[in-house]
Amino acid sequence: MKISRSRLLYLLAAGATAAALSTLWFHHAHAEEQAVLVPINLLFDGMAKRDASAVEASAIPGAAFVSMQYGALHQITFTQFAEQVGAGTTHIDERIHDPLLRIDNDLAVVWAPFVFRIDGKIDHCGTDLFSLVHNNGKWLIGSLSATLRKDCAE
Repeated sequence: MKISRSRLLYLLAAGATAAALSTLWFHHAHAEEQAVLVPINLLFDGMAKRDASAVEASAIPGAAFVSMQYGALHQITFTQFAEQVGAGTTHIDERIHDPLLRIDNDLAVVWAPFVFRIDGKIDHCGTDLFSLVHNNGKWLIGSLSATLRKDCAE
């Protein structure tokens, strides 16, 4: 099969244009995903520092925290959660890994496994499900749902 020189040049130009556009889209998508993770990282950093104000600043007023702790349902507000974090004395550290993100305009969800350490030792693990909203130029947590388990791998 012979391809004319002009057709070959056209195909090469179309391919280069598609590659450039996909690179621009990927860069934009990656930047937006990083922006969605900002309040989640603020939450975790506030928890590690036992800083109640940072925990509260990561969420909208009235945000809810719902968890299934070893089969039992618990529900509190982020304000109550921040107070509990601020009152503690042990070193706590929660980190997510392999997050799945979905973004639609001003709404995002992040589903991610996590590991929670107390004084450096794994205490529990599970999955976090964050619902986030984009308001006044920044992303904030609207709610957090989580499972907590003890069968954690190191």
